[in-house]
Amino acid sequence: MPQDPKEQGTKPPFPQKEQAHPGSEREMAPRPDHGEESYRGLGRLRGRVAVITGADSGIGRAVALAFAREGADVVIAYLNEHDDAQETKRAVESAGRRALLVAGDIAEEQHCRRVIDEAVRVFGRLNVLVNNAAYQGKSVEKFEEIDAARIERTFRVNIEAMFHLVRHALPHFEKGSAIVNSASVQAYHPNASILDYAATKGAIVTFTKGLAQHLIDRGIRVNCVAPGPVWTPLVAQSFDREKLKEFGKNYPMERPAQPAELAPAYVFLACDESRYVNGEVLGVTGGKPLG
Repeated sequence: MPQDPKEQGTKPPFPQKEQAHPGSEREMAPRPDHGEESYRGLGRLRGRVAVITGADSGIGRAVALAFAREGADVVIAYLNEHDDAQETKRAVESAGRRALLVAGDIAEEQHCRRVIDEAVRVFGRLNVLVNNAAYQGKSVEKFEEIDAARIERTFRVNIEAMFHLVRHALPHFEKGSAIVNSASVQAYHPNASILDYAATKGAIVTFTKGLAQHLIDRGIRVNCVAPGPVWTPLVAQSFDREKLKEFGKNYPMERPAQPAELAPAYVFLACDESRYVNGEVLGVTGGKPLG
């Protein structure tokens, strides 16, 4: 039976403490829901190969699980969270699909090439690229605390890597392929405490719209998901305990999304059911308007 969406998931306050190992899904309290018990596939991505960056945990793991249950083989690209990545691999393989782990830093152009090359070497083709990985530094009290090294790191991971990954993927794409990027509500309602991150998300929206116009002549669609607050390791490593305790409470749903609640948006934009959707930003924000 239908249920009140505000009462789904987990509502604050949360007991999350500062992580001993930043970015680790295993240290989160409560643990995120990636759809292990709820997502039911319908074969909408049967026979396709997808590269998903940042697929070790959070939204990336939920998307990998959903894609696998929709019939896709999955390349799990991640930085160095090996234990979390193994969990994602198990989730993909439990759906009867193949999984390939590729660890490394997408801030480096050569590694972006390696991710694509490994996908094609192992699976023989590439149909979907999900640019999901992101770096988000600690929230700051003063703008001056966002230093040059942090700005460079944020832009290299969050936006420059997208240029490199797409550039290396295009020679392997056929008509009907799809690119799905992860932006954020931060592109529209930027928080000054993480302004470097928010600025990259604005750039991703522009990147998506421009690239979509260019690639549609080749039969390739490009779209974007803009999440609101989502309970992921990215959040747990960026905010202090008091902020985390009430995370998402100020949104209309009065709670953050679970990663599982984002995955259907990525499936929709990757599959043929959205074949007339191109250059769009799909907001999954818990009721906070984009724009």
